Amino acid sequence: MNAKNLSDRLKIVASFVEQDTILADIGSDHAYLPCYLVHQSIISKAIAGEVVKGPFESAVKQVKSEGLEKQIEVRFGDGLQVIEDEDQVGTVTIAGMGGPLIASILEAGKHKLTNVHTLILQPNIHAKAIREWAIREGWNIDQETILEEHSKIYEVIVLKKGNMVLNEQELLLGPILMQSCTSVFQKKWSVEMKEWERILTQLKNIPPSPEVLQKVEEIENKISLVKELL
Repeated sequence: MNAKNLSDRLKIVASFVEQDTILADIGSDHAYLPCYLVHQSIISKAIAGEVVKGPFESAVKQVKSEGLEKQIEVRFGDGLQVIEDEDQVGTVTIAGMGGPLIASILEAGKHKLTNVHTLILQPNIHAKAIREWAIREGWNIDQETILEEHSKIYEVIVLKKGNMVLNEQELLLGPILMQSCTSVFQKKWSVEMKEWERILTQLKNIPPSPEVLQKVEEIENKISLVKELL
């Protein structure tokens, strides 16, 4: 993968970036995504944010090697703290992290989202945490997709400002993903169910305690929600 040939998951993220928006890519790593979007003439200005020194230096080096220093500014900082009001950022991308970490980044920096109209999020696991955050903070799921790459399954969630109500099943599985119910979606949740069933077997073979009984109930509920759909 490089700035001119993204991975499939980052191509999907890129496909949701609107023409001429100002982008902030948080956890940008090598800054491949903003570089790609500038090369494709989709955006002309971006911020690449990194909180880890090594990836920050890699991003600086990548942007310079692509000759894009005027279009992309690489900033060292924690999450959304790299964004300033005068940047007029309209779109934020966060890709390649766990859902709870993405949700915590959004929560910690939500005061930085005043002018942002689109969040494009690619959690590696536990996307439910993002949906829960979106409901609490007044964001609506505009689009969702799911893909498999190198034997790993990824979800991409696009949020726009607006109120949203989701039931327990939609929170877990994704309201739009449920409707499309693709083969990749079915594969993901079939695998998840097998893992839950394995854990259940283990839990039922140990002495019961309030904590164990609560965990059993939680897992049985999730299995039931998935089985209703598949």
